[in-house]
Amino acid sequence: MYLRAQIAAGADAVQLFDSWVGELSPFDYEEYILPHVRHILSDVEQAGVPVIHFGTGTAMLLEQMRRAGGTVIGIDTCTPLDWARRQLGNDVALQGNLEPLLLGAPKDVLSRRVDDVLARAGTAPGHIFNLGHGSCPTRRRTR
Repeated sequence: MYLRAQIAAGADAVQLFDSWVGELSPFDYEEYILPHVRHILSDVEQAGVPVIHFGTGTAMLLEQMRRAGGTVIGIDTCTPLDWARRQLGNDVALQGNLEPLLLGAPKDVLSRRVDDVLARAGTAPGHIFNLGHGSCPTRRRTR
């Protein structure tokens, strides 16, 4: 298994990243995905490193993702972090969820959005500030 190989190679944490899972209904996730992801994550969690469970478009799947496993649930850019916390509770860490395109925004815009993510994270334990998805390649600007 790829995640186990990463741990064997020295990774301090691993992430199960699914860019398409949010295309499923909660019913289909429950029936077709959750049992398999639960099996994968429970196996990997036995290695003793934090396991991040992330998908995009998953606001309606967060509770099921939590049941599937992971010590951290990644929150995409379309899901308000404070809303995700209310859905998941305080017993799981959250990762996310700054919009990656903001990395190219004017500094004042980026700063306001960083402050918003941090405010939404609040004082609940266990927030890893990160992007809400992978970063996009940028073109080098010429002056």
